[in-house]
Amino acid sequence: MNKAIVVGSGAGGATVAKELQGIFDVTVLEAGRAFYPFSYNLSTLGKLKKTGLFFDEQLIQLLFPTMKIRKTKDKMILVNGIGLGGTTTISTGNALRMDQDLKNMGINLEDEFAEIYKEIPITTEHQKYWNKTTNRLFEICTQMNLHPQPTPKMGVYNRCIRCGRCVLGCPRDVKWDSRQFLQIAINQGAHLHTDCKAERVIIEDGKATGVMARHGWQTIFYPADLVILAAGGLGTPIILQNSGIECESNLFVDPVLCVAAEWKECLQNREISMPFVVQKEHFILSPYFDFLSFFFNRDWGFPASNIISLMIKLADVNSGSITHKKIDKPLTDIDKLRLNEGVEICTEILTQLGAKRKDIFLGTINAGHPGGMMPLTVQEADTLHNNRLPENLYIADATLFPASLGNPPIITIVAMAKKISKLCAELMETNK
Repeated sequence: MNKAIVVGSGAGGATVAKELQGIFDVTVLEAGRAFYPFSYNLSTLGKLKKTGLFFDEQLIQLLFPTMKIRKTKDKMILVNGIGLGGTTTISTGNALRMDQDLKNMGINLEDEFAEIYKEIPITTEHQKYWNKTTNRLFEICTQMNLHPQPTPKMGVYNRCIRCGRCVLGCPRDVKWDSRQFLQIAINQGAHLHTDCKAERVIIEDGKATGVMARHGWQTIFYPADLVILAAGGLGTPIILQNSGIECESNLFVDPVLCVAAEWKECLQNREISMPFVVQKEHFILSPYFDFLSFFFNRDWGFPASNIISLMIKLADVNSGSITHKKIDKPLTDIDKLRLNEGVEICTEILTQLGAKRKDIFLGTINAGHPGGMMPLTVQEADTLHNNRLPENLYIADATLFPASLGNPPIITIVAMAKKISKLCAELMETNK
C-alpha cells in the first residue's frame, strides 16, 4: 500500500488521516504530545496574579504547555495549540460555516459540509443554559439591530457544566475536537508519532519523497508517496520555506481585542465561550472571557467573576509573513480603523447594559487563526493545489485560505481537508 505522511493532527491533519487511511498507509507526525486540559485552580491563580508573577504572556506555557505563545515584532500575541488535536482542543468549539469566498472562486464544498453535519454533532442547545447576563447582552444586541445569533457548537452540550474552561480544554469532553477523527484513523490502522517535529519535505526530481523530522535528538526520514502538510498557518509556511518552496507575504491572523467592564457577579468566567455572534462586514462580536488579558493585562484587575467582556475578532488585511526567525505581522491603518469601530459598538452595548463609559477598559490584542501564505486562486479551484508544489505534496490547513475569515475556521478547514483527501485518492488512482 502506498504511504502517506500527514504533518499535524489538528482540524486539517486529523481529517485527512481519517479520510485517507485504508486508501493509503497513513502516518501522522505531530510536533506536540498528548493533550490534557488545564488542571490548575483558576481562583488560586487569580490570587497569585496580584503578586506580579504573571508579567509576560509567554509564562502561560509553563502552566499549560499545550498553549504556544509567540509575539510579533509589534508585540501582538499569537496563540496556537501544540499537541494532539492542534488548536481545536483550545478552541471555543464553534461551527460557523465560512466558505463563501471559496465558493466565489468556484470551490464547491457542499458535499463535504453535508458529511460533516452527519459526523460531528452541531447544536445551539447551549442557549437554554445561558446565565442572565448573557441573555441580557443578547437582548441588547437585538434591540440595537445587530442581529445576534446563537453560535452553533460542535459537541454534546447537555453534558456542559458551565465551567468556563472551553479554551483551556474541556474537562468533560463536551466539546468536539479533532482527536476524535484522529482516533478513528488510528483504529483503522494509521500510525501516530508524537513529539515529532517535521522540518522539511524532501523533494527529488520534482517529487516529494518524504519528510525529515526531529524526534528528540534524532533526525528521522519518513518516506512517503504522498505528503500532506497541515501544521497550521504558522507551521506549514516554515516547512515549505525549509523545503525550498516560496510562500507569499499574505499572512492573516484574525486579531482579537476584548472590550470589558466591571460588572458584579456576571460570572462570565463560568459561561460558555462565545455563546452568540454578531456578524459585521469586517469583524464579529461575541461575549468572551479573555484569560490572557485577565492574567497578564494590569487593567484587568477585578475578580474574574466581576468582569464582563466582549470580543472583537477582526478579518485583518492579508499583510505579513513568518520565517523560522521572526513573525512580521503589523496591524495596518485599516485594521486599526476597523478595530476602533468594533470598540465603539462594544462600548455602546456595555453602556446599554449599565456600565459607565469611563470605566470600560480594553484587553491585550491576541490572535489565533493564522493562514493565507499560499492562498488558493481561481486557477486552482479544481485541484486545490498550487503549481509551486510537487504533484504529490498537498496543503490541508488555513495556509490555503485566500483571505481572513474573521470567524472561527474549524469546520471550513475540515470541509476543505475532506475535499483534498478525495483529490489525493484520485491522484493515487491516476498514478496506478
